[in-house]
Amino acid sequence: MLATRRLQKELQKMHAQLAPGLTLVKAEDLTEWVLDMRVLDDNPLYTGKTFRLKFMFSQKYPIEPPEVIFVQDAEHTIPMHPHIYSNGIICLNILDKEAWSPAQNVESVCISLQSMLTGNDKNERPPGDEEFVRGNTRRPRDINFYFHDNAV
Repeated sequence: MLATRRLQKELQKMHAQLAPGLTLVKAEDLTEWVLDMRVLDDNPLYTGKTFRLKFMFSQKYPIEPPEVIFVQDAEHTIPMHPHIYSNGIICLNILDKEAWSPAQNVESVCISLQSMLTGNDKNERPPGDEEFVRGNTRRPRDINFYFHDNAV
């Protein structure tokens, strides 16, 4: 199976070497992984903070993107960002089925998220965050975001 081979290969590479600021926390199976991520620059919004990401893989990975969300728990918060909802759902085009490329992988998604946070100077949530979080019953992969904000 393509997903199994690909994920085993990615996991082996991540155990050998992982990009700076990333820590593999849990990858006991090939359906769900947890990674911790730090922003490496001195952005005051994220200095000293570690954020937790959960990756969920379907049998169609890497043809289809993984579902990726930020997780809040006792030690981790959801980063403030105009494209990250308070429930951890991320509005990022590379996580969308239309823009996803099988050339992407778990590490490249994490690096894209690090970059997204590094370039942010707005301590705010997306417009309509409260309504979205309160009313959303869909999984991240079933949400059709409109990608139009090139300023963030």
